[in-house]
Amino acid sequence: MSATARKTAPMPADIKARKGGVPLVSLTAYTTPMAQMMDAHCDFVLVGDSVGMVLHGLPSTLEVTMEMMILHGRAVARGLSRSMMVIDMPFGSYEQSSQQAFESAATLMRETGAGAVKLEGGQHMAPTIDFLVKRGIPVMAHIGLTPQSINTLGGYTVQGRGAQGDIMMEDARAVAAAGAFAVVLEKVPQGLADRITAEVEIPTIGIGASAGCDGQILVVDDMLGLFTAFKAKFVKRYAELGQTGEDAIASYAEEVRARRFPGPEHVFADAAPKGGTRA
Repeated sequence: MSATARKTAPMPADIKARKGGVPLVSLTAYTTPMAQMMDAHCDFVLVGDSVGMVLHGLPSTLEVTMEMMILHGRAVARGLSRSMMVIDMPFGSYEQSSQQAFESAATLMRETGAGAVKLEGGQHMAPTIDFLVKRGIPVMAHIGLTPQSINTLGGYTVQGRGAQGDIMMEDARAVAAAGAFAVVLEKVPQGLADRITAEVEIPTIGIGASAGCDGQILVVDDMLGLFTAFKAKFVKRYAELGQTGEDAIASYAEEVRARRFPGPEHVFADAAPKGGTRA
């Protein structure tokens, strides 16, 4: 993304200032063409570690590496001029120490041009968030269902019911106090999401949370019907491109086997047409 284009994109402070205003719109992106499609419509675009499952066929996000995030981050950056890019910090790149987190975050931002990083965790990650923010790394927090912790959470289950709700409220307060400019709430009960949204001073970004959040995010391949391995309750399919694509491939295969493709309009004549064209 050019320096001129970057000036038009929101900054983390702009996203934070949208608290309580018109809802923020976000989607994930992993490739340049997809980023180009959403650039005019999203306030920020997340290069999510969900890329491991969606594009690489991995069983979870735990095997995603820094190299994968940098590769896809660079691709997304080429497709954005109006949206801010946020990039996920992959599992194992920030949990060991605040210094490790800084080195990883600085590498991701330097190598991709991202405007901010996102990391998972509540109260226990607040000191790390504080460390990063004080050193110039804008941080988007992520609480509730944190996919990098599925082995300790017991799977992709709803978080924050019953007594867990008070703990999650403290998580939200802690990451806000530490300096995060926004917080993702994933797969939490609607009432709890509304409480957090009302009580913390930073925007809440819902995914399986509440329409009352300050913004929403979905995995783009989920909402377009491209990723069909499973469908979460909170996903609304705005298209079924996966089925459309499969039907198109089936038609192509049928035409090739029947020698209907390529047709006369898809092949070249033995002699070039008059006029010097290359048709």
